[in-house]
Amino acid sequence: MLPTTGLSSSCAAGWSLLALQVPARAEEITIPADVTPEKVPTHIVDYSGRARSLLANVVCVVYDVTKEATIEKVTALPWEPWVASLTISDTPYLLPRIPIILVGNKSDLQAGSSMDVILPIMNQFSEIETCVECSAKNLKNISELFYYAQKAVLHPTAPLYDPEEKQLRPACARALTRIFNISDQDNNQILSDDELNYFQKSCFGNPLAPQALEDVKMVVWKNTTDGVQDNGLTLNGFLFLNTLFIQRGRHETTWTILRRFGYDDELELTDDYLYPPFRLPPGCSTELNHLGYQFLQRLFEKHDKDQDGALSLTELQNFFSVFPCVPWGSELYNTVCTTDKGLLSLHGFLCQWTLIAYLDVRHCLECLGYLGYPILSEQDSQTQALTVTREKRIDLEKGQTQRNVFLCKVLGAKGAGKSAFLQAFLGRSLSENRGEPSLYAINTVQVNGQEKYLILYEVSADTKLTKPSDTACDVACLIYDPSDPKSFNYCASIYKQHYMDSQIPCIFVASKTDLPEASQQPGLSPMEFCYKHCLPPPFLFSCHSQGPPGTAIYTKLATAATFPHLNAMELGAASFWLRVALGAAVTALVGFTLYRVLAQSK
Repeated sequence: MLPTTGLSSSCAAGWSLLALQVPARAEEITIPADVTPEKVPTHIVDYSGRARSLLANVVCVVYDVTKEATIEKVTALPWEPWVASLTISDTPYLLPRIPIILVGNKSDLQAGSSMDVILPIMNQFSEIETCVECSAKNLKNISELFYYAQKAVLHPTAPLYDPEEKQLRPACARALTRIFNISDQDNNQILSDDELNYFQKSCFGNPLAPQALEDVKMVVWKNTTDGVQDNGLTLNGFLFLNTLFIQRGRHETTWTILRRFGYDDELELTDDYLYPPFRLPPGCSTELNHLGYQFLQRLFEKHDKDQDGALSLTELQNFFSVFPCVPWGSELYNTVCTTDKGLLSLHGFLCQWTLIAYLDVRHCLECLGYLGYPILSEQDSQTQALTVTREKRIDLEKGQTQRNVFLCKVLGAKGAGKSAFLQAFLGRSLSENRGEPSLYAINTVQVNGQEKYLILYEVSADTKLTKPSDTACDVACLIYDPSDPKSFNYCASIYKQHYMDSQIPCIFVASKTDLPEASQQPGLSPMEFCYKHCLPPPFLFSCHSQGPPGTAIYTKLATAATFPHLNAMELGAASFWLRVALGAAVTALVGFTLYRVLAQSK
């Protein structure tokens, strides 16, 4: 928003006598952007005291330093309702109040100063940024006046500092604390010289000279008890330094830091920062690339204080200290692999991030933004950490895929063993529950010597599969319980309704094979059904066998997802040659029988 300075002459000398001659609003004057320090145009509008509303970004209230009556008008002004009436739109309740600058004009005619009288008002209302005494006649302090007016809009004091308490406002302290934690790259609660210079270069373009750096630390050391430790800047020292900038009128320094880290004037992270433009065409998916994984691994190692290769609950909370709230619940521990002690390993940590990037790219961008990815990785935005895969249709046409993350939907009747199947993928039984239940499980599998991420998603038997997106995936796992005579029919129905005519590979899994098999309902047996539909025979699976659950079925699912273009063809070819072989055997048998009949007739 361009700064607009409303010059109110409501307190000018002789105002009551000239009210009928002066228009309520004079013609607008524009100061070009190229002659201002901030390089933005400034529109100046002169309002008289008869103006009922002021539409502006900053208001300058002008009084005559030589006329006590105008000074009295300033002090007697009904400040609270007047300040509350100022707005830059028709929705004042949605916006902060407009900053005000008190301007004492005609200082060339007065030897003294009116500041002693004006100061109590300045201290009472935080909207009043400053007071400037100037002379319109000899142009004394006129340029300074408009500099402060611009500064009040672009670098407001009110969101940063409480003049009555003489301290940072809570929102400002929270924002600067987050910035400190991001900048503390080794997580030792101290900004070293290297970290300070990285921060300085990131925010202001150039590192500090060694002597300037020492001078900064010396100022903090002299004014705080714990601002400097081990020759580095602590959080308290960092906050003190920004308080000092503001108290000395250098708000732009703190605002430059805040805006570099994505904050707006209300000290909220902007949508432009958290959600940079990112296009995801239909049929494509999103994956973390090597830049994203490197960044996340670096952060994992930063927060693994005891270097045990896992994040404890305390370490994970510290990791999320730069977030407004913790984005992961206890279902995390049923979604990814954990250590024997139930802690989040690096492998599980990266799996969780892979899952977020695949399922909700907007949320992934938001989380990377909270972690300070653009600053720490020296990238324009978080989008550099992600890759958009090629459209799946093209993969099928070309007979190859570059994807590394695949989604498998696990479908089956109630009690078929879907949840146990997901937990077995993580190397544990269903009884080893470590938190809230999760519908997802993600792990890595090897496909032809390459590591792929496989996401299992449990589809509830109560889910109404009414849209194509309800069944869309890279591979479908139809799981049934052979000990339940109705279980397979559910899977067969799902296959015929949603997958039979699709290009999505399907694999049937017979779970609970450690239990006695029940007689199936009338119809094709699972083996016959798979044969009829050119599918591989059902894979036998049990979670209760000795030792950890087998991984062969998960490799089979990932392979089917990796090569969907080969799956149907290979199965079709295998079925074709099987039919040829059976046909040849039947022909040979018939021929042999005819031969014997003819031989006997002779």
